[in-house]
Amino acid sequence: MSEPSDESTPAPESTSPFDDLRAFVALPRVAGLALSLDGSRLAVSVQTLDAEGTKWQSALWEVDPAGQQPARRLTRSAPGESAPVWAPDGSLLFTSARPDPGARGGSGPGDGAEDPKPALWSLPAGGGEARPVLTHPGGVGGVAVAADTGDVVVVASAMPGVADAEADAARRKQRKEAGVSAILHEAYPVRYWDHDLGPAAPHLFWAGRLPAEPAAGAEPEPVALRDLTPDARPPKGAGESVALSPDGRVLARIETVPDGPAGERDRLVVVETASGTARVLVDDPLADVHSPRFSPDGSALVCVRETLPTFEEPPDFTLLHVDVAGGAAHDLTAGFDRWPSAPQFSADGTAVYFLADDDGRHALFRVPVDGGAPVRLTTDGAYSDLQVARDGSALYALRSAYDEPPAPVRLDPEATGQHPEPLPNPGTLGGLPGTLHEVEATAADGSRVQSWLVLPEGASAQSPVPLLLWIHGGPLMSWNSWSWRWCPWLMAARGYAVLLPNPALSQGFGQDFVRRGWGEWGEAPYTDLMAAVDAAEQRPEVDASRTAAMGGSFGGYMANWVATQTDRFRAIVTHASLWHVDSFIGTTDAAYYWEKEWGDPLQQPKRYEQNSPHRFADAIRTPVLVIHGDRDYRVPIGEALRLWYDLQKRGVPSKFLYFPDENHWVLTPGNAQVWYETVLAFLAEHVLGDEWQRPELL
Repeated sequence: MSEPSDESTPAPESTSPFDDLRAFVALPRVAGLALSLDGSRLAVSVQTLDAEGTKWQSALWEVDPAGQQPARRLTRSAPGESAPVWAPDGSLLFTSARPDPGARGGSGPGDGAEDPKPALWSLPAGGGEARPVLTHPGGVGGVAVAADTGDVVVVASAMPGVADAEADAARRKQRKEAGVSAILHEAYPVRYWDHDLGPAAPHLFWAGRLPAEPAAGAEPEPVALRDLTPDARPPKGAGESVALSPDGRVLARIETVPDGPAGERDRLVVVETASGTARVLVDDPLADVHSPRFSPDGSALVCVRETLPTFEEPPDFTLLHVDVAGGAAHDLTAGFDRWPSAPQFSADGTAVYFLADDDGRHALFRVPVDGGAPVRLTTDGAYSDLQVARDGSALYALRSAYDEPPAPVRLDPEATGQHPEPLPNPGTLGGLPGTLHEVEATAADGSRVQSWLVLPEGASAQSPVPLLLWIHGGPLMSWNSWSWRWCPWLMAARGYAVLLPNPALSQGFGQDFVRRGWGEWGEAPYTDLMAAVDAAEQRPEVDASRTAAMGGSFGGYMANWVATQTDRFRAIVTHASLWHVDSFIGTTDAAYYWEKEWGDPLQQPKRYEQNSPHRFADAIRTPVLVIHGDRDYRVPIGEALRLWYDLQKRGVPSKFLYFPDENHWVLTPGNAQVWYETVLAFLAEHVLGDEWQRPELL
């Protein structure tokens, strides 16, 4: 334990936000990108702390696509603004629960209501005040705009059996006044991530052309909404699975249909917006179909086909090019051993751009529509929010890496080997408290295991530092991009080296690499992790005698598994973790998905018996910090309660950090700060040998 400092000597001022958790949570965070249809304007969403410092609020900023002008803020309100999309007339549409300043008595969407709902707002092209243009009793959750005509479709939550918005509002009022919160379910599932499903469900409403701004003193023209999905079962993430043709005549949407007694899958449906007539375009009993996008002329769609996993095989992904009129489809990425996502047509419709994990990066690719192999356009980094300029002159995206937070960039539509500089934006950081390195290890079966290693400032052979193994979630993902929630630089600022491995089951290394761990989470994924740690400990900058392991979700499962298989680590931190695999699969929000991999526990118990950490609880010798949120429906709280009890009754040194109102990730600023304070204190006690310091607010 260090000696107290001399009171006459002032403490050095923090030189980095990573030294101070309060400063870290206050950093602006760029997320979301929208390109105007003429290519002259970019809008981004930026999250910052509110005045009280208790929650993040989002505002819209404009970024210069040419990179010449500084970013400027476009919106300000306490509820914040999100989901920006440009209309053909240059106005910027967005959703917000902000009050309507023009409403009588100062009330409006989100003002004076107990549960304010977001409305659709429009910011004029020439500047000025934003105005609300569309409301719904269930709130507006997303918007799609026809690029040529400006026709609008919105996503809004509607009560079952109601005919219009007025009836929807009346039904909600009746339930509230009667004190009814009950939900009657007639199909599985009943929950999703952190919220209950029902009784309202997302619907798609046709709004057509939005009315022009009324003259001064005139009442705004109401928008009549027409339900395009009155009898459909929209997917839980309906806003992410909608596309509108450039002429507004056809809506592409994803529809969820039953798959077995308690399962579901998604198919692609197109709707004639004028009549509401729907027809199924792609319906594959062996796959989910999602992420549809129209070609520039509206004659074709590109979408992702994701094969349904089985007991023997993990999922696989490919891109389908589909003729809208006849439904003929062909595979654009046959033989491509990566998982494509987020497809977008090129400006002339002759190619498709997409993103895919590839060797610890999330890269941008281009594939010709008429045949040919995908070509990777970017080198390092992870890309998202891809936007294609309609004149074909450029691409825009958010780019991040483990040493760079998300920032908007401009890319060439065809060049390879690109590593663009960020456009001026409000989310730029200064220096980091260390350096990022790419490292490799060889697994027990000879496979290559790629990892990222963060080394803190001052780490050397003369001053080796403790090592923290941080295991990613998923499991079908990889460490490849910046994370505000799981940020290794906070650990580096306190002197830890952080190892971020991509073991078996990680995507971006080929189908066989995923297959190595399928249904055997305690085998190759575990031995890959240990091989990565062995290699890291050989570095002279690392002190192999002071190590810890941690992870969340699947990473939490692996942290639990590590605790039952070895005592090489001084501490284990397990967040939102699986402990009893049978119990987890029966209570998670999507049991049918996981049972495809693990099998029915009554009919195929072997995988459960071999891979469930709880069966090896007697072997745990390492101190464990358990963390869980009660609103986590993906990994329900029962997993943590069972793990905590099993640790306590065996006398394992352990602590339980419980969040009654947080979900899978812990998202509010105060709780995120306490999360890190507790983790760092636990690691300091067991890895550094410091005295336990209970966080002040706990």
